[in-house]
Order: sequence, then structure tokens, then C-alpha cells
Amino acid sequence: MILIYQYHGGDYIEEDTGEKKHFNGQLFDAVVFDDSIKEFLALKKKLADYFDEKSIEDIFDYIPPQKTNQIFTPRDIVKKMVDMLEEENPGCFDDKDKTFVDLYMKSGLYITEIVKRLYQSAEMKKQFPDDKERLVHIFAKQVYGLAPTEIIYKIATSYILGFADDTDELKHNFKQLDALPYAKESTLQKKLDEVFGS
Repeated sequence: MILIYQYHGGDYIEEDTGEKKHFNGQLFDAVVFDDSIKEFLALKKKLADYFDEKSIEDIFDYIPPQKTNQIFTPRDIVKKMVDMLEEENPGCFDDKDKTFVDLYMKSGLYITEIVKRLYQSAEMKKQFPDDKERLVHIFAKQVYGLAPTEIIYKIATSYILGFADDTDELKHNFKQLDALPYAKESTLQKKLDEVFGS
């Protein structure tokens, strides 16, 4: 919304005088702005396949740190977090009945790392030899996530489900919900049961 206002302009109220004024906008060169967006979207598509082990980057490497609490956790830190999870729970990515949740998704990187570990598990491959069937199971039965705002939900799900063109029909358990108030009130488990079923 801010970008649109800065580009197209609009009316505003001067704080000191209360006078209505008009801002003409045009802070961005339209051609440069459009080209930048196209280049970013092309790069996003190029880096979308997080199953590609040769890929050492993700689109979040190209987004500067934000001046809010919505800072994306770097990929190497996410990998260490998931490594620690596996160290503390050996074999957790080999069990088709294990479930994983990110209660405060921001980028989707944590969930994608879990999806990768489940998908690449030799034991999971034995139980679900068909790659698509294995993915369907993982998304429908094993990974869950909550995003605090609509924009963060769209960023996270776009990343998590952006690895291929045919993921629209993939049933998933990602919801837009700010878990923080429920955690503070000690009612989070009840809310999770309500949102995802018991």
C-alpha cells in the first residue's frame, strides 16, 4: 500500500495545520520500478526449488533486514535448528506419524527444511516410494504452521509451496493466526485443537 501511495500519490492531511494537501507521487521511475519487480519475481522462481541441494541461496537472501520484528531467520541458522531437533529426537524424520509445527512462521524456511528432511528420509521413501504420494502425506499429515498476519502468511505459503508449478491442489495445514495472545493466556493448545483438530 505504501509503495502504491508513493508511486501514484494521493491526498493527505498536514499534521501541523490540519490542511488537506495532495502528494503527486512519482517517487519511482516506472520503467525501473517495473523492471526491478520483474527481476525479483524471476529470481524468486529460479530459487523456488528448495529440494535442489546445489542451491545455496534463497529469495530471502535478497530481502534486506526489516525495521520490524519480522526478521527472517537465515537459512544456515534454520538448518542448525533442525539439526538440533534431530539430535534431540533421533529418527524423527523417519516416522510418518511424527508432526511438526511452526507456531510463528515468517518466511517458511523452517517448515521447508523439515519438509526436505522428511521427503529425503530413506525410511519415508520406503513407506512412500512415489515422490508425489510422499509429499501429499507430508503436507497433509506432518507439517503445520501459523502465520501472524495475512502478508506473512502469503510470503510463507508462497515459499513453502513454490517449489513446483503443480502444488495448488496440495492439501496443507498452514493458517493465518497470531499464536502469541493464546500463548500468553495459556490457551494455545485449545486454539490449536480448534484450528487443526485434535
